[in-house]
Amino acid sequence: MALYQEQQLKVYNSLTSTKEVFTPILPGKVGMYVCGPTVYNFVHLGNCRTFISFDLVYRYLKHLGYQVRYVRNITDVGHMVDDADQGEDKIAKRARIEQIEPMEIVQKYTINFHHILDQFNNLTPSIEPTATGHIIEQIQVIQEIIQKGYAYEVNGSVYFDVLKYNNDHHYGVLSGRKIEDLISNTRDLDGQSDKRNPLDFALWKNAEAQHIMRWPSPWGDGFPGWHLECTAMSTKYLGNHFDIHGGGMDLKFPHHECEIAQNQACSGNTPVNYWMHANMLTLNGKKMAKSTGNNILPEELFSGENSILSKAFAPSVARFFILQAHYRSILDFSDEAILAAEKGFYRLMEALKAINDLPTSNTSSVDISSWRQNCYSAMNDDFNSPILIAQLFEAVRIINLTKESKETITASDLTLLSTTMHDFIFDVLGLQDPVDQQADNDKLEGTVNMLIQMRNLARANKDFAMSDQIRDELAKLGITLKDGKEGTTFSI
Repeated sequence: MALYQEQQLKVYNSLTSTKEVFTPILPGKVGMYVCGPTVYNFVHLGNCRTFISFDLVYRYLKHLGYQVRYVRNITDVGHMVDDADQGEDKIAKRARIEQIEPMEIVQKYTINFHHILDQFNNLTPSIEPTATGHIIEQIQVIQEIIQKGYAYEVNGSVYFDVLKYNNDHHYGVLSGRKIEDLISNTRDLDGQSDKRNPLDFALWKNAEAQHIMRWPSPWGDGFPGWHLECTAMSTKYLGNHFDIHGGGMDLKFPHHECEIAQNQACSGNTPVNYWMHANMLTLNGKKMAKSTGNNILPEELFSGENSILSKAFAPSVARFFILQAHYRSILDFSDEAILAAEKGFYRLMEALKAINDLPTSNTSSVDISSWRQNCYSAMNDDFNSPILIAQLFEAVRIINLTKESKETITASDLTLLSTTMHDFIFDVLGLQDPVDQQADNDKLEGTVNMLIQMRNLARANKDFAMSDQIRDELAKLGITLKDGKEGTTFSI
Protein backbone atom coordinates (compact mmCIF):
# COMPACT_ATOMS: atom_id res chain seq x y z
CA MET A 1 0.00 0.00 0.00
CA ALA A 2 1.36 3.43 -0.96
CA LEU A 3 1.89 5.91 1.85
CA TYR A 4 -0.58 8.36 0.31
CA GLN A 5 -3.32 5.79 1.02
CA GLU A 6 -2.43 5.90 4.72
CA GLN A 7 -1.87 9.65 5.11
CA GLN A 8 -4.38 12.45 4.54
CA LEU A 9 -2.59 15.43 3.00
CA LYS A 10 -4.18 18.87 3.24
CA VAL A 11 -3.11 21.73 0.97
CA TYR A 12 -3.83 25.43 1.40
CA ASN A 13 -5.60 26.47 -1.78
CA SER A 14 -5.10 30.15 -2.66
CA LEU A 15 -8.22 29.94 -4.81
CA THR A 16 -10.49 29.23 -1.82
CA SER A 17 -8.23 30.54 0.98
CA THR A 18 -8.76 27.29 2.89
CA LYS A 19 -6.90 24.06 3.56
CA GLU A 20 -8.41 21.27 1.50
CA VAL A 21 -7.88 17.52 1.48
CA PHE A 22 -5.63 16.80 -1.49
CA THR A 23 -7.36 14.58 -4.02
CA PRO A 24 -5.55 14.28 -7.36
CA ILE A 25 -7.52 14.13 -10.60
CA LEU A 26 -6.01 10.74 -11.43
CA PRO A 27 -5.54 8.37 -8.46
CA GLY A 28 -1.86 7.97 -7.60
CA LYS A 29 -0.70 10.62 -10.12
CA VAL A 30 -0.05 14.35 -9.69
CA GLY A 31 0.46 17.06 -12.29
CA MET A 32 2.28 20.11 -10.91
CA TYR A 33 3.36 23.28 -12.71
CA VAL A 34 5.60 25.93 -11.12
CA CYS A 35 6.53 29.26 -12.70
CA GLY A 36 10.27 29.26 -13.30
CA PRO A 37 12.81 32.09 -13.60
CA THR A 38 13.20 34.82 -16.18
CA VAL A 39 16.82 34.16 -17.11
CA TYR A 40 18.21 37.67 -17.49
CA ASN A 41 20.32 37.86 -14.32
CA PHE A 42 21.79 35.76 -11.52
CA VAL A 43 19.13 34.11 -9.35
CA HIS A 44 19.05 35.65 -5.84
CA LEU A 45 18.25 33.96 -2.55
CA GLY A 46 14.66 35.24 -2.55
CA ASN A 47 14.04 33.49 -5.88
CA CYS A 48 15.62 30.33 -4.50
CA ARG A 49 13.23 30.24 -1.57
CA THR A 50 10.29 29.72 -3.95
CA PHE A 51 12.03 26.90 -5.82
CA ILE A 52 13.18 25.23 -2.58
CA SER A 53 9.60 25.44 -1.25
CA PHE A 54 8.19 23.64 -4.27
CA ASP A 55 11.07 21.17 -4.24
CA LEU A 56 9.83 20.27 -0.74
CA VAL A 57 6.31 19.77 -2.13
CA TYR A 58 7.67 17.64 -4.99
CA ARG A 59 9.80 15.55 -2.64
CA TYR A 60 6.97 14.89 -0.19
CA LEU A 61 4.51 13.91 -2.91
CA LYS A 62 7.08 11.47 -4.30
CA HIS A 63 7.82 10.19 -0.78
CA LEU A 64 4.11 9.45 -0.32
CA GLY A 65 4.27 7.31 -3.43
CA TYR A 66 2.63 9.58 -5.98
CA GLN A 67 3.83 9.51 -9.58
CA VAL A 68 4.50 13.22 -10.10
CA ARG A 69 4.95 15.07 -13.37
CA TYR A 70 6.63 18.30 -12.28
CA VAL A 71 6.82 20.99 -14.98
CA ARG A 72 8.80 24.18 -14.34
CA ASN A 73 9.33 26.61 -17.20
CA ILE A 74 12.20 28.84 -18.26
CA THR A 75 11.09 32.33 -19.34
CA ASP A 76 13.56 33.27 -22.05
CA VAL A 77 11.55 35.83 -24.06
CA GLY A 78 8.63 38.24 -23.96
CA HIS A 79 8.95 39.45 -20.38
CA MET A 80 8.83 43.23 -20.18
CA VAL A 81 10.52 45.38 -17.54
CA ASP A 82 8.23 45.60 -14.49
CA ASP A 83 5.98 43.00 -16.16
CA ALA A 84 4.20 45.69 -18.20
CA ASP A 85 3.04 45.59 -21.81
CA GLN A 86 5.25 48.54 -22.68
CA GLY A 87 9.01 48.94 -22.34
CA GLU A 88 11.99 46.72 -23.03
CA ASP A 89 12.31 42.96 -22.75
CA LYS A 90 14.47 42.12 -19.72
CA ILE A 91 16.62 39.69 -21.68
CA ALA A 92 17.08 42.09 -24.60
CA LYS A 93 17.97 44.87 -22.15
CA ARG A 94 20.62 42.72 -20.45
CA ALA A 95 21.98 41.67 -23.85
CA ARG A 96 22.35 45.33 -24.82
CA ILE A 97 24.13 46.12 -21.54
CA GLU A 98 26.53 43.18 -21.86
CA GLN A 99 26.80 43.66 -25.66
CA ILE A 100 26.11 40.04 -26.52
CA GLU A 101 23.30 38.09 -28.19
CA PRO A 102 20.06 37.60 -26.19
CA MET A 103 20.43 33.82 -26.37
CA GLU A 104 23.90 34.12 -24.82
CA ILE A 105 22.20 35.85 -21.89
CA VAL A 106 19.64 33.03 -21.73
CA GLN A 107 22.34 30.35 -21.80
CA LYS A 108 24.54 32.07 -19.23
CA TYR A 109 21.84 32.61 -16.62
CA THR A 110 20.05 29.30 -17.22
CA ILE A 111 23.30 27.48 -16.46
CA ASN A 112 23.74 29.61 -13.33
CA PHE A 113 20.18 28.84 -12.24
CA HIS A 114 20.68 25.09 -12.61
CA HIS A 115 24.06 25.22 -10.85
CA ILE A 116 22.63 27.08 -7.86
CA LEU A 117 19.66 24.72 -7.47
CA ASP A 118 22.03 21.75 -7.75
CA GLN A 119 24.00 23.14 -4.82
CA PHE A 120 20.76 23.49 -2.85
CA ASN A 121 20.12 19.81 -3.72
CA ASN A 122 16.87 20.54 -5.56
CA LEU A 123 15.51 17.69 -7.63
CA THR A 124 15.32 18.23 -11.39
CA PRO A 125 11.76 18.75 -12.70
CA SER A 126 10.22 16.12 -14.97
CA ILE A 127 10.02 18.67 -17.80
CA GLU A 128 11.63 22.12 -18.08
CA PRO A 129 10.14 23.78 -21.19
CA THR A 130 11.24 27.16 -22.53
CA ALA A 131 9.03 29.93 -23.87
CA THR A 132 11.05 30.18 -27.10
CA GLY A 133 10.57 26.46 -27.67
CA HIS A 134 6.78 26.82 -27.59
CA ILE A 135 6.01 29.78 -29.84
CA ILE A 136 3.78 27.64 -32.08
CA GLU A 137 1.71 26.47 -29.11
CA GLN A 138 1.34 30.04 -27.87
CA ILE A 139 0.13 31.23 -31.27
CA GLN A 140 -2.41 28.39 -31.30
CA VAL A 141 -3.74 29.43 -27.88
CA ILE A 142 -4.10 33.04 -29.09
CA GLN A 143 -5.99 31.92 -32.19
CA GLU A 144 -8.36 29.88 -30.04
CA ILE A 145 -9.00 32.82 -27.68
CA ILE A 146 -9.67 35.14 -30.65
CA GLN A 147 -12.06 32.57 -32.11
CA LYS A 148 -13.94 32.40 -28.79
CA GLY A 149 -14.32 36.20 -28.90
CA TYR A 150 -12.11 37.11 -25.92
CA ALA A 151 -9.22 38.76 -27.77
CA TYR A 152 -8.72 41.32 -30.54
CA GLU A 153 -5.90 42.39 -32.85
CA VAL A 154 -4.70 45.98 -33.27
CA ASN A 155 -1.72 47.03 -35.41
CA GLY A 156 -0.05 43.62 -35.19
CA SER A 157 -0.61 43.17 -31.45
CA VAL A 158 -3.26 40.97 -29.83
CA TYR A 159 -4.88 41.86 -26.51
CA PHE A 160 -7.07 39.89 -24.12
CA ASP A 161 -10.47 41.57 -23.64
CA VAL A 162 -10.80 41.55 -19.84
CA LEU A 163 -14.22 43.25 -19.68
CA LYS A 164 -15.72 40.88 -22.26
CA TYR A 165 -14.32 37.93 -20.32
CA ASN A 166 -15.63 39.27 -17.01
CA ASN A 167 -19.13 39.47 -18.45
CA ASP A 168 -19.12 35.67 -18.84
CA HIS A 169 -16.70 34.62 -16.08
CA HIS A 170 -14.98 36.16 -13.06
CA TYR A 171 -11.75 38.08 -13.57
CA GLY A 172 -10.33 38.34 -10.05
CA VAL A 173 -11.39 34.90 -8.81
CA LEU A 174 -7.88 34.11 -7.52
CA SER A 175 -6.69 37.47 -6.21
CA GLY A 176 -10.05 38.60 -4.87
CA ARG A 177 -9.79 41.89 -6.73
CA LYS A 178 -12.95 43.53 -8.02
CA ILE A 179 -13.16 44.60 -11.65
CA GLU A 180 -14.66 47.97 -10.62
CA ASP A 181 -11.66 48.76 -8.42
CA LEU A 182 -9.23 47.68 -11.13
CA ILE A 183 -10.98 49.92 -13.67
CA SER A 184 -10.93 52.96 -11.37
CA ASN A 185 -7.22 52.44 -10.65
CA THR A 186 -6.32 52.38 -14.34
CA ARG A 187 -8.75 54.93 -15.81
CA ASP A 188 -6.05 57.58 -16.13
CA LEU A 189 -4.19 55.35 -18.61
CA ASP A 190 -6.95 55.49 -21.23
CA GLY A 191 -5.77 56.47 -24.68
CA GLN A 192 -2.11 55.62 -24.06
CA SER A 193 -2.12 52.45 -26.16
CA ASP A 194 -4.05 50.43 -28.72
CA LYS A 195 -5.99 48.64 -25.99
CA ARG A 196 -9.75 48.98 -25.80
CA ASN A 197 -9.40 49.11 -22.05
CA PRO A 198 -6.31 49.65 -19.87
CA LEU A 199 -7.05 46.37 -18.03
CA ASP A 200 -6.53 44.38 -21.25
CA PHE A 201 -3.20 42.55 -21.39
CA ALA A 202 -1.01 41.53 -24.30
CA LEU A 203 -1.19 38.04 -25.77
CA TRP A 204 1.09 39.01 -28.66
CA LYS A 205 3.13 42.17 -29.16
CA ASN A 206 4.10 43.64 -32.50
CA ALA A 207 7.90 43.86 -32.68
CA GLU A 208 9.31 47.26 -33.56
CA ALA A 209 12.22 47.39 -35.99
CA GLN A 210 14.88 47.46 -33.26
CA HIS A 211 13.40 44.52 -31.31
CA ILE A 212 15.86 41.61 -31.63
CA MET A 213 13.77 38.69 -30.39
CA ARG A 214 10.89 38.23 -32.85
CA TRP A 215 8.89 35.48 -34.53
CA PRO A 216 6.47 35.38 -37.49
CA SER A 217 2.79 35.09 -36.65
CA PRO A 218 -0.61 35.57 -38.36
CA TRP A 219 -0.50 39.16 -37.03
CA GLY A 220 3.04 39.97 -38.17
CA ASP A 221 6.48 39.64 -36.62
CA GLY A 222 6.35 39.89 -32.84
CA PHE A 223 6.72 38.06 -29.56
CA PRO A 224 4.32 36.50 -27.01
CA GLY A 225 3.02 38.12 -23.85
CA TRP A 226 4.42 37.03 -20.52
CA HIS A 227 1.24 35.45 -19.12
CA LEU A 228 0.64 33.39 -22.26
CA GLU A 229 3.69 31.12 -22.05
CA CYS A 230 2.63 29.45 -18.80
CA THR A 231 -0.86 28.75 -20.13
CA ALA A 232 0.55 27.18 -23.29
CA MET A 233 3.21 25.07 -21.59
CA SER A 234 1.24 23.93 -18.54
CA THR A 235 -1.68 22.71 -20.65
CA LYS A 236 0.60 21.09 -23.25
CA TYR A 237 2.25 18.85 -20.66
CA LEU A 238 -0.43 18.56 -17.97
CA GLY A 239 -3.72 19.00 -19.86
CA ASN A 240 -6.38 21.68 -19.63
CA HIS A 241 -7.17 20.66 -16.05
CA PHE A 242 -4.41 19.64 -13.64
CA ASP A 243 -3.70 19.35 -9.93
CA ILE A 244 -1.25 21.97 -8.65
CA HIS A 245 0.02 25.31 -9.92
CA GLY A 246 2.67 27.04 -7.83
CA GLY A 247 4.76 30.19 -7.79
CA GLY A 248 5.79 33.15 -5.72
CA MET A 249 3.17 35.26 -3.94
CA ASP A 250 4.06 38.17 -6.22
CA LEU A 251 2.75 36.19 -9.21
CA LYS A 252 -0.77 35.81 -7.82
CA PHE A 253 -1.82 39.01 -9.58
CA PRO A 254 -1.68 39.69 -12.42
CA HIS A 255 0.21 36.67 -13.76
CA HIS A 256 -1.79 33.78 -12.32
CA GLU A 257 -5.06 35.69 -12.59
CA CYS A 258 -4.37 36.15 -16.31
CA GLU A 259 -3.46 32.48 -16.68
CA ILE A 260 -6.84 31.46 -15.29
CA ALA A 261 -8.61 33.85 -17.68
CA GLN A 262 -6.64 32.64 -20.70
CA ASN A 263 -7.25 28.99 -19.95
CA GLN A 264 -10.93 29.50 -19.21
CA ALA A 265 -11.36 31.55 -22.40
CA CYS A 266 -9.46 29.04 -24.54
CA SER A 267 -10.66 25.67 -23.26
CA GLY A 268 -13.69 26.46 -21.12
CA ASN A 269 -11.96 24.77 -18.17
CA THR A 270 -10.91 26.07 -14.77
CA PRO A 271 -7.28 25.04 -15.21
CA VAL A 272 -6.07 24.15 -11.72
CA ASN A 273 -7.52 22.47 -8.62
CA TYR A 274 -4.96 23.76 -6.10
CA TRP A 275 -3.16 27.10 -6.42
CA MET A 276 -0.14 27.38 -4.11
CA HIS A 277 1.92 30.49 -3.41
CA ALA A 278 5.23 30.77 -1.57
CA ASN A 279 5.86 33.95 0.39
CA MET A 280 8.81 36.30 0.11
CA LEU A 281 12.21 36.31 1.74
CA THR A 282 13.18 39.65 3.25
CA LEU A 283 16.71 40.80 4.04
CA ASN A 284 17.22 42.59 7.34
CA GLY A 285 13.52 43.45 7.41
CA LYS A 286 13.25 44.78 3.84
CA LYS A 287 12.02 43.16 0.61
CA MET A 288 14.78 41.32 -1.21
CA ALA A 289 15.00 42.50 -4.82
CA LYS A 290 17.63 42.95 -7.51
CA SER A 291 16.20 46.35 -8.44
CA THR A 292 16.84 47.89 -5.00
CA GLY A 293 20.20 46.24 -4.37
CA ASN A 294 18.82 44.71 -1.16
CA ASN A 295 19.65 41.13 -2.08
CA ILE A 296 22.29 38.49 -1.68
CA LEU A 297 23.32 35.95 -4.27
CA PRO A 298 23.66 32.31 -3.23
CA GLU A 299 27.30 32.22 -4.37
CA GLU A 300 28.02 35.18 -2.06
CA LEU A 301 26.37 33.25 0.76
CA PHE A 302 28.39 30.08 0.08
CA SER A 303 31.72 31.91 -0.32
CA GLY A 304 31.27 34.50 2.43
CA GLU A 305 32.25 37.24 -0.03
CA ASN A 306 29.61 39.80 0.92
CA SER A 307 29.12 42.74 3.29
CA ILE A 308 26.09 41.26 5.07
CA LEU A 309 27.25 38.03 6.71
CA SER A 310 30.01 37.30 9.21
CA LYS A 311 31.11 34.08 7.50
CA ALA A 312 30.36 31.62 4.71
CA PHE A 313 27.54 29.09 5.05
CA ALA A 314 27.08 25.68 3.41
CA PRO A 315 24.18 25.31 0.93
CA SER A 316 22.44 22.79 3.21
CA VAL A 317 22.58 25.25 6.11
CA ALA A 318 20.88 27.87 3.93
CA ARG A 319 18.29 25.32 2.81
CA PHE A 320 17.66 24.32 6.43
CA PHE A 321 17.24 27.99 7.36
CA ILE A 322 14.63 28.46 4.60
CA LEU A 323 12.70 25.33 5.60
CA GLN A 324 12.54 26.44 9.24
CA ALA A 325 9.72 28.75 8.15
CA HIS A 326 6.45 27.67 6.57
CA TYR A 327 6.41 28.34 2.83
CA ARG A 328 3.41 30.70 3.14
CA SER A 329 5.02 32.91 5.81
CA ILE A 330 7.40 35.82 5.28
CA LEU A 331 10.93 34.86 6.29
CA ASP A 332 13.57 37.43 7.24
CA PHE A 333 17.18 36.64 6.43
CA SER A 334 19.96 38.05 8.59
CA ASP A 335 23.37 37.07 9.89
CA GLU A 336 21.98 36.30 13.35
CA ALA A 337 19.16 34.15 11.94
CA ILE A 338 21.35 31.95 9.74
CA LEU A 339 23.97 31.58 12.48
CA ALA A 340 21.24 30.22 14.76
CA ALA A 341 20.03 27.92 11.97
CA GLU A 342 23.57 26.63 11.46
CA LYS A 343 23.84 25.59 15.11
CA GLY A 344 20.55 23.72 14.87
CA PHE A 345 21.53 22.08 11.61
CA TYR A 346 24.77 20.64 13.02
CA ARG A 347 22.97 19.46 16.18
CA LEU A 348 20.64 17.51 13.90
CA MET A 349 23.50 16.01 11.89
CA GLU A 350 25.45 15.04 15.03
CA ALA A 351 22.40 13.31 16.51
CA LEU A 352 21.83 11.42 13.28
CA LYS A 353 25.38 10.09 13.36
CA ALA A 354 24.98 9.04 17.02
CA ILE A 355 22.00 6.76 16.30
CA ASN A 356 24.11 3.76 15.30
CA ASP A 357 25.95 3.77 18.63
CA LEU A 358 22.85 3.90 20.85
CA PRO A 359 22.35 1.02 23.30
CA THR A 360 19.20 -1.05 22.83
CA SER A 361 16.94 -2.63 25.41
CA ASN A 362 14.13 -5.17 25.63
CA THR A 363 11.62 -2.35 26.12
CA SER A 364 11.12 1.18 24.85
CA SER A 365 10.31 4.03 27.19
CA VAL A 366 9.48 6.25 24.21
CA ASP A 367 6.70 5.81 21.65
CA ILE A 368 8.54 5.94 18.31
CA SER A 369 5.46 4.99 16.25
CA SER A 370 3.53 8.01 17.54
CA TRP A 371 6.55 10.26 16.97
CA ARG A 372 6.82 8.97 13.40
CA GLN A 373 3.15 9.78 12.74
CA ASN A 374 3.71 13.26 14.20
CA CYS A 375 6.32 13.80 11.48
CA TYR A 376 3.82 12.82 8.81
CA SER A 377 1.07 14.89 10.45
CA ALA A 378 3.29 17.96 10.22
CA MET A 379 3.88 17.51 6.48
CA ASN A 380 0.26 16.51 5.91
CA ASP A 381 -0.73 19.92 7.30
CA ASP A 382 0.09 21.91 4.15
CA PHE A 383 3.76 20.84 4.06
CA ASN A 384 4.52 22.34 7.48
CA SER A 385 8.30 21.98 7.48
CA PRO A 386 8.93 24.00 10.71
CA ILE A 387 6.67 21.63 12.68
CA LEU A 388 8.43 18.68 11.05
CA ILE A 389 11.80 20.12 12.08
CA ALA A 390 10.49 20.53 15.64
CA GLN A 391 9.59 16.82 15.58
CA LEU A 392 13.08 15.97 14.34
CA PHE A 393 14.53 17.85 17.30
CA GLU A 394 12.24 15.82 19.54
CA ALA A 395 14.09 12.82 18.09
CA VAL A 396 17.39 14.56 18.91
CA ARG A 397 16.20 14.83 22.52
CA ILE A 398 15.30 11.11 22.55
CA ILE A 399 18.71 10.19 21.09
CA ASN A 400 20.59 12.25 23.68
CA LEU A 401 18.56 10.85 26.60
CA THR A 402 19.05 7.30 25.35
CA LYS A 403 22.77 7.93 25.03
CA GLU A 404 22.76 9.03 28.69
CA SER A 405 20.71 5.91 29.64
CA LYS A 406 17.78 8.09 30.72
CA GLU A 407 15.53 6.52 28.08
CA THR A 408 15.41 3.00 26.65
CA ILE A 409 14.70 1.84 23.12
CA THR A 410 14.31 -1.55 21.46
CA ALA A 411 16.29 -2.56 18.40
CA SER A 412 13.18 -2.44 16.19
CA ASP A 413 12.21 1.02 17.46
CA LEU A 414 15.78 2.19 16.93
CA THR A 415 15.59 1.00 13.32
CA LEU A 416 12.27 2.82 12.89
CA LEU A 417 13.73 5.98 14.44
CA SER A 418 16.79 5.87 12.19
CA THR A 419 14.81 5.13 9.01
CA THR A 420 12.26 7.85 9.70
CA MET A 421 14.93 10.46 10.42
CA HIS A 422 16.82 9.59 7.25
CA ASP A 423 13.59 9.70 5.21
CA PHE A 424 12.58 13.13 6.44
CA ILE A 425 16.01 14.76 6.68
CA PHE A 426 17.40 13.60 3.34
CA ASP A 427 14.47 12.52 1.13
CA VAL A 428 11.80 15.04 2.19
CA LEU A 429 13.70 18.09 3.43
CA GLY A 430 16.46 17.45 0.91
CA LEU A 431 19.29 18.26 3.31
CA GLN A 432 22.84 17.01 2.85
CA ASP A 433 25.67 16.58 5.30
CA PRO A 434 28.24 19.28 4.31
CA VAL A 435 30.99 16.68 4.80
CA ASP A 436 29.37 14.57 2.07
CA GLN A 437 28.86 17.67 -0.08
CA GLN A 438 32.55 18.55 0.24
CA ALA A 439 33.49 15.01 -0.70
CA ASP A 440 31.33 15.32 -3.83
CA ASN A 441 32.96 18.67 -4.63
CA ASP A 442 36.42 17.12 -4.23
CA LYS A 443 35.46 14.28 -6.57
CA LEU A 444 34.16 16.77 -9.15
CA GLU A 445 37.32 18.88 -8.93
CA GLY A 446 39.50 15.81 -9.31
CA THR A 447 37.53 14.59 -12.34
CA VAL A 448 37.66 17.97 -14.09
CA ASN A 449 41.38 18.34 -13.42
CA MET A 450 41.94 14.88 -14.93
CA LEU A 451 40.01 15.96 -18.05
CA ILE A 452 42.09 19.16 -18.22
CA GLN A 453 45.25 17.02 -18.20
CA MET A 454 43.81 14.85 -20.99
CA ARG A 455 42.97 17.98 -22.96
CA ASN A 456 46.49 19.36 -22.46
CA LEU A 457 47.92 16.08 -23.74
CA ALA A 458 45.60 16.19 -26.76
CA ARG A 459 46.73 19.74 -27.55
CA ALA A 460 50.38 18.75 -27.17
CA ASN A 461 49.74 15.95 -29.69
CA LYS A 462 47.93 18.47 -31.93
CA ASP A 463 44.70 16.51 -31.54
CA PHE A 464 42.64 19.68 -31.52
CA ALA A 465 39.38 17.87 -32.26
CA MET A 466 39.68 15.94 -28.97
CA SER A 467 40.76 19.10 -27.15
CA ASP A 468 37.70 20.96 -28.39
CA GLN A 469 35.41 18.05 -27.63
CA ILE A 470 36.51 17.92 -23.99
CA ARG A 471 36.00 21.69 -23.66
CA ASP A 472 32.59 21.60 -25.35
CA GLU A 473 31.29 18.60 -23.39
CA LEU A 474 32.29 20.25 -20.11
CA ALA A 475 30.57 23.46 -21.24
CA LYS A 476 27.32 21.51 -21.77
CA LEU A 477 27.55 20.51 -18.10
CA GLY A 478 27.98 24.15 -17.06
CA ILE A 479 31.76 23.88 -16.51
CA THR A 480 33.78 26.57 -18.30
CA LEU A 481 37.49 26.11 -19.02
CA LYS A 482 39.73 29.19 -19.03
CA ASP A 483 43.16 29.02 -20.67
CA GLY A 484 45.72 31.41 -19.20
CA LYS A 485 49.45 31.97 -18.96
CA GLU A 486 49.64 29.79 -15.84
CA GLY A 487 47.57 26.95 -17.31
CA THR A 488 43.91 26.00 -17.53
CA THR A 489 41.41 26.66 -14.78
CA PHE A 490 37.69 25.97 -14.58
CA SER A 491 34.59 27.61 -13.19
CA ILE A 492 31.03 26.35 -12.67
